Amino acid sequence: MTTLMGSTGKKIALVTGANKGIGKAIVQGLARDGFTVYLGARDPERGKAAVTQLLVDGDVRFVQLDVTDTTSVLTAVQTIEAETDGLDVLVNNAGISSAPGSRFRTPIQETAENIRVVYETNVFAVITVTNAFMPLLLKSSAGRIVNVTSKRGSIGEDGAWVGRPYMAYSSSKTALNALTVHYARSLAETPIKVNGAAPGHVATDFNAFTGSRTPEEGAAVAIRLAQLGSDGPTGLVFEDDRQLAW
Repeated sequence: MTTLMGSTGKKIALVTGANKGIGKAIVQGLARDGFTVYLGARDPERGKAAVTQLLVDGDVRFVQLDVTDTTSVLTAVQTIEAETDGLDVLVNNAGISSAPGSRFRTPIQETAENIRVVYETNVFAVITVTNAFMPLLLKSSAGRIVNVTSKRGSIGEDGAWVGRPYMAYSSSKTALNALTVHYARSLAETPIKVNGAAPGHVATDFNAFTGSRTPEEGAAVAIRLAQLGSDGPTGLVFEDDRQLAW
């Protein structure tokens, strides 16, 4: 697979929401595979601290990025554009599990406002970020977009609704899967491939670290989809190597 290299001489990737958990593990994996990776984070102190920890793995750079703030997104585009010739990989990882104070509500307890808060990050921000970085992605000869989703967003997958599939979070990931398909179809005549990565039940602060998988295990599918060859799939959702019936 050939890609347009940035001024670093390496393939260029951006991971949003990447100062901890699965996002941080995705950055680490891509850096180890030779990418120059921009670690996007809202908080500069936390983002720079994460970069310091990951520099041993390769070329990792901090970029301040609040995915719900259009000005922040456009500033991040300008920062990356000034340092590179394009963007080869965009990983939309930033996400939230619930609105403040609304965690674990049942559907009849939920409110439209709480769901709107979750969608702002998990759905609407993905559109903002993807569209803002699209000109840079189109400069790559093999651009890849990976949307970090969840098996809980599946309507047709067996086991997706085991436990408590909270409506705000689960439905936001269903919507994200739909976005993935729409982008893939609209970009079908370009080299860009768009897929969803479901990391599984990973131990993060999303679930008070009760998950059964490590961040590195959860990140593996996104790292793989970021490096698909020209004959790879697009518009699909995967958990590990298995396509999900979302």
